[in-house]
Amino acid sequence: MTTLPKFFDLADHVALITGGNSGIGLGFAKGLVQCGATVAICGTNAEKNTAAVEELTALGGRAASFVCDVGDEAAVIALFDATIEHFGRIDSVFANAGVNGRARSFVEMSTEEWHRVMRVNLDGVFYTCRQAARHMKERFDGGDTAGGSIVVTTSGSAYYGQARGQNYASSKGAVISLMKAIAVEHARHGVRCNAVLPGWTETELTVAPFSWDKFVAAAMPRVPARRWGVGDDFGGIAAYLASPASAYHTGDVITIDGGYHSF
Repeated sequence: MTTLPKFFDLADHVALITGGNSGIGLGFAKGLVQCGATVAICGTNAEKNTAAVEELTALGGRAASFVCDVGDEAAVIALFDATIEHFGRIDSVFANAGVNGRARSFVEMSTEEWHRVMRVNLDGVFYTCRQAARHMKERFDGGDTAGGSIVVTTSGSAYYGQARGQNYASSKGAVISLMKAIAVEHARHGVRCNAVLPGWTETELTVAPFSWDKFVAAAMPRVPARRWGVGDDFGGIAAYLASPASAYHTGDVITIDGGYHSF
């Protein structure tokens, strides 16, 4: 008789989340620990990392925090080494860290501003996903067939553009292509790779537009759910993508947006 997998059972599962100390990343983490996973929280702010770990611990989870600037290749390598040393392995990686663009217009966008965003949103995702794939492939080559899951966070701007944020939109489009290429190459090594595309969600990156009455009046009527997303809306998709329930799901962009991009 075939033994069916225990869907969403993440006992003995270790997840690493960059940008995991608030917003969508913390929402990912909360969903994972509630299914039994151990979580490594990565962010650049040590105090926020500690607060996130305390919140996860209060939910009954096991968690640790690591300070890392994902735009620094050596720092990302050190992050993976430290996490593996602490927990013994990493089963899923959520490349979620990102920054907003802040140019007045495209024609005024400086080269420095272009690279500031790309450094985190594209280079940082590349460094993170590459280390994840290396670790998961090494385990597979060593006989561990449990597999691994890599998840990147993208944006609707990858498809529809973003005025005054061409650097941000370009980075988010690029990570979709990166994700699909990883999925194609590493499926044979038991590695799945997918993207999560959020709609308008309450995070540190959306404080400015959500504080602008004109934006709210224009955008809220376009959200069929009639509310902004919150971090907790992303716990379920994180648990799914980390768990055996998604064993045959790879190379996909999964939209969590309250219907915004369909309306």
